[in-house]
Amino acid sequence: MKIDRLTIRELRLDLKYPFETSFARVTEQQFLLLEAEIDGVSGHSECVADVAPGYSYETVRTAEHLIRDFLWPLAAASDYAHPEEVVPSFAPVRGHNMAKASIEMAVWDAFARIQNKPLAGVLGGTRARTVSGVSIGIQDTVEQLLDKIGLELSRGYRRIKIKIKPGWDVGVVRRVRERYPDMPLMVDANSAYTLADEPLFRELDQFGLMMIEQPLEHDDMWDHAALQRKISTPICLDESVHSVADARRAIEMGACRIINVKAGRVGGLAAARDIAVLAESHGIPVWCGGMLESGVGRAHNIHLSSLSGFSMPGDVAASDRYFTEEIIDPPVTVDPDGSLPIPEGAGIGFALREDVIRRHTLCETTLSR
Repeated sequence: MKIDRLTIRELRLDLKYPFETSFARVTEQQFLLLEAEIDGVSGHSECVADVAPGYSYETVRTAEHLIRDFLWPLAAASDYAHPEEVVPSFAPVRGHNMAKASIEMAVWDAFARIQNKPLAGVLGGTRARTVSGVSIGIQDTVEQLLDKIGLELSRGYRRIKIKIKPGWDVGVVRRVRERYPDMPLMVDANSAYTLADEPLFRELDQFGLMMIEQPLEHDDMWDHAALQRKISTPICLDESVHSVADARRAIEMGACRIINVKAGRVGGLAAARDIAVLAESHGIPVWCGGMLESGVGRAHNIHLSSLSGFSMPGDVAASDRYFTEEIIDPPVTVDPDGSLPIPEGAGIGFALREDVIRRHTLCETTLSR
């Protein structure tokens, strides 16, 4: 299985509403869309690196550079029997999981299409539907946040995640709990705190949260383990887990009780699947996180969520929550009960809207053997 051609398109899509975390506020998303052609069949993927190195050191620029100048020559020289072999072929390149994952995930899509099977089927998915939650960014006022939560609950979403940061944390969570006392609720700090903030996390214990996501440094496990011993709310690691080995260390250290798995962050679908298997064997739940992906990245996340280890509602929400225009057809929709079906078509199961892609493409590069 040889990749005959790899096309890299850089797109920019406008968000319907600004999205704010502890490290950034964005109104648009700029990303790489990849197309890998194998035996005349195209597979698509999305690189989840951002323009700025906030969530990760990887950016749109570094990913494009790595793919073009380092990863593509390795891929072009390879003949793969299975998509699982793609990332190992990149062993001479350290790090840069998001760039590596983008090629691997495009190959997975093409591989499934060649077999005329859904991506979930070749990944080993076991469920026909997945359950969705939503992530709500930091708002201008608490009242605005409360109204947005009410709107998402009315749409059927099973779990609400809100972003927190110093000054927008305990008081906000208290207000949310006063309005919605029984709602499944989690908070995401995106590494905004330190171990010195232990008293704040003890306060959060009183609100019956599902989890606190990545409260401490992005590259830390030791302090997370220390904090987890002091609080009753489960800690969920996100930015700290980049591989199966990281997941094993986190579990053995007691640094978390839940893991957020993002295929781009951990180096592709094979690694994401293997982390879920490892975690499940230790009784650690995992869920599929989101990175403000367009429909292509969202489609991959839906199929990944079909695996048995993904036992908690993920961030796979409907397309109409995010972008003014979608690049897949049909758009991702969530049923009134908060669930959505795993697509049954070949590959990711969605068609690409070439007209929208052309309109929002900033530049395009095609690499051939």
